[in-house]
Amino acid sequence: MTLRSWLFVPGDSEKKLLKTTETGADAIIVDLEDSVAPQNKVDARRMAREWLEAHRRHIAGRPMARWVRINPLDTPGWRDDLIAVMAGAPDGIMLPKANGPDQIQQLTAELYELEQRNQIPNGTTRILPLVSETPQAALTIPAYLGASLPRLAGLTWGAEDLSAELGASRKRDAAGQWTTAFQFVRAQTLLTAHARGIMAIDTLYDDFRDEAGLTAFAQASRADGFTGMLAIHPSQVPIINAAFSPSDEELAHAQAIVAAFASSTGAGALQIGGKMIDQPHLKLAKRLLGID
Repeated sequence: MTLRSWLFVPGDSEKKLLKTTETGADAIIVDLEDSVAPQNKVDARRMAREWLEAHRRHIAGRPMARWVRINPLDTPGWRDDLIAVMAGAPDGIMLPKANGPDQIQQLTAELYELEQRNQIPNGTTRILPLVSETPQAALTIPAYLGASLPRLAGLTWGAEDLSAELGASRKRDAAGQWTTAFQFVRAQTLLTAHARGIMAIDTLYDDFRDEAGLTAFAQASRADGFTGMLAIHPSQVPIINAAFSPSDEELAHAQAIVAAFASSTGAGALQIGGKMIDQPHLKLAKRLLGID
């Protein structure tokens, strides 16, 4: 299942957790970190576990990935988060403020123990780190390429925490493009994820009322090579899903490329519609069609 939309839901909001069945998101991230006040952490853990247990397989008759964002490993409470939610067998854990592969390995060790305790098959709980929220973290992104991280499902990044760490008064320029530091982080995340063959999840679009802006952002994200995108409001989900789904025209063009090469065995390049098509185009077409 391709995970296009990743929707954050506060772990302490029973109302919002109940509405997850209506969102259409490919993945729900029950948040125990930023959206939950310190005094609500205990209740949020309990509610997250109950939600996971209630939706172990399907939501509203369709598959949906069930993830939990725990608190950072350098803060109190993250282990309590894990102990609570692993009883509900989540599909994965999002690790915020990940400072490099060492923290993924630390989390991996905890997950092995908790999987055994909760009779979950070893190695099935995946990890998605937020790899950019401090300058140190942003500079470690390439290190994920060579590290032994069997649970690593993908990489994603965020701009808000990093801008605060940098003391940056802007994240985008006058034309709406990411400024240099954020372009660097985004590109590193994308390249490293593809080099490892894992999901590349783009950051969120924070103005959920700006549908036109989100549409342009999500379309550009897919065009750049990201496989999905974070969301902070249910209204963003259908826009993201549409942007990350190939159009009929794209599918037809991809099929035409595959068919042309299939009928011209040994050809390195062909002409379709007055344009030269070569092996990289064939590779992209097969990827779009899900052909090995």
